[in-house]
Amino acid sequence: MRIESAELRILGMELVSPFETSFGRETERHCLIVRLRAEGLEGWGECAASGRPGYSYETTGTAWHMMADFFLPSVLGQELEEPGDLAPLLGAFRGHPLARAGLEMALWDLAGKRQGKPLAELLGGGRSSVPVGVSVGIQPSVEDLLKTVEGYRRKGYRRVKLKIKPGKDVVEVAAVRNAHPDLALQVDANSAYRLDDLPIFRAMESLDLLLIEQPLAEDDLVDHGKLQAQLGTPICLDESIGTVRHARQALEIGACRIINIKPGRVGGLSEAVAIHDLCLTGGTPVWCGGMLETGLGRAANLALASLPGFTLPGDISATARYYARDIALPEFVLNPDSTIDVPRGPGLGVDVVAAAVEQFTIRKESFRP
Repeated sequence: MRIESAELRILGMELVSPFETSFGRETERHCLIVRLRAEGLEGWGECAASGRPGYSYETTGTAWHMMADFFLPSVLGQELEEPGDLAPLLGAFRGHPLARAGLEMALWDLAGKRQGKPLAELLGGGRSSVPVGVSVGIQPSVEDLLKTVEGYRRKGYRRVKLKIKPGKDVVEVAAVRNAHPDLALQVDANSAYRLDDLPIFRAMESLDLLLIEQPLAEDDLVDHGKLQAQLGTPICLDESIGTVRHARQALEIGACRIINIKPGRVGGLSEAVAIHDLCLTGGTPVWCGGMLETGLGRAANLALASLPGFTLPGDISATARYYARDIALPEFVLNPDSTIDVPRGPGLGVDVVAAAVEQFTIRKESFRP
């Protein structure tokens, strides 16, 4: 299929409630949306970068620059038979996986619509619904945290992830565990600690955690290996895993026992599937993380999480967890068994709401060969 035109938009969408991690506090998400046209079809993609360089060095601004000045000129007018054809076209450029992933998602959407198949089927997924949990940001007090967790439990979430940082860790996690002894519970540090902080993680060993996510620096596999060797609780790596090569190296040196696969972080769904396949072969559990995506990115994450190796609940909460109004329909809702249905329509399986896109647009531009 020949890519005939493209459109980029930055949307400003207010979050239902502030979301705080060790990187900072977010009340609004600026997200980059890409639309590709080919053969009378439209493919939509979402770049998961945010407006500030916290989780990643990429922002919506840098992603716009890379797409507008490098990626789109390399793709427009080209014939692509499948999404995998994108990688060679962008082979001359380094980095910027979030931007790459947004563009590749639009190609997957086009491919699914062209073949009349849902994305989950194209990726090799088979489940009609996937188990999910909810990620809880850092709260002002223990009381606020307990109230927030209780609220999500009442909504039906059976797995909760707590964001932690130095000074907001053992006491808070212990309080949640004491209040909810049967809750599937895990923590996420977003690289906020050092190896010297081992006593903090040892103090959590008695709290029956599913995993400790990304405790140390994203570029330090060796120290993660040293930390994992001294803990019974599995370490899960997120920011450290940018490619299937990183995943292989981390597992070979014992830096983790679980991997969080985010398509945006690893440059797209193709690389995400490759990491899944590596882990499935070796018996390493994986799960799908979230990055405050709209319904577009949420649909892609659900399709990915339908693959057989995703045995742990993902951070793919219901739409209403983050946005009062989304840009895609149908909105995703939580089932009574703490699962969300995988879209079954062609491509991403959701319909873009043009009025919502226009409402939230703060920048747009069209591109042709």
